[in-house]
Amino acid sequence: MAGYRERPARLAGAVLWARTGVAAHEPPVLPDGCMDLIWSAGGLVVAGPDTVAHHPELGGAEFAGFRFAPGTAPAVLGVPAAEVRDRRVELAALWPAKTVRALADEVGAAPDRAAALEAVVLRRAAGRPAPDPALGRVVAALDAGHPVRYVAEHAGWTARTLHRRSLAAFGYGPKTLARVLRLQRGLARARAGVPLAESAAGAGYADQAHFTREVRELTGLTPGALLRGPR
Repeated sequence: MAGYRERPARLAGAVLWARTGVAAHEPPVLPDGCMDLIWSAGGLVVAGPDTVAHHPELGGAEFAGFRFAPGTAPAVLGVPAAEVRDRRVELAALWPAKTVRALADEVGAAPDRAAALEAVVLRRAAGRPAPDPALGRVVAALDAGHPVRYVAEHAGWTARTLHRRSLAAFGYGPKTLARVLRLQRGLARARAGVPLAESAAGAGYADQAHFTREVRELTGLTPGALLRGPR
């Protein structure tokens, strides 16, 4: 039987997750502004930020993942987010292959593979500059529904600088990031049992039709279909 579980990681805002077994139906991975480092028997893979739903082709029986908070993975992994947007890239294409093989073996031999993957990330993070805290403030402001112009001004950047920094950190511009964050806000409310019309209004959509249209464009499904399917 397939199972999925997650828990907070020790890196701020990050999540550890593990998946075992093969489900009869794999739900799509929805855009969330995050990047993941994923272990499977095939090795280590970086999952870039998605602009639309990703439909995984999971051939293995066990996976462990480290999901970075938006904007934090590039500083650790050493790759601009835009370079891996909507892609799954072997870590060996970004780091020395010998190093990646040793790390994959280390994680694969551990009894708690998610914890071992976290240890790999923490060691790497300790030797690299921390992400710019301004990026976290950008995420918070966009998630609060502030317009892009306001966000740029309060970051002390021009709109062009905000766009450039966003591409490197999040994989897409601030307008797309705001759209993805709003999608997650609306779906979170709906999953908590809030009626769709109220979920739409609370997330910042003009109305329920606007919410439904955005969900279709970003996921290929209606809100109802997402809520009925496995999470």
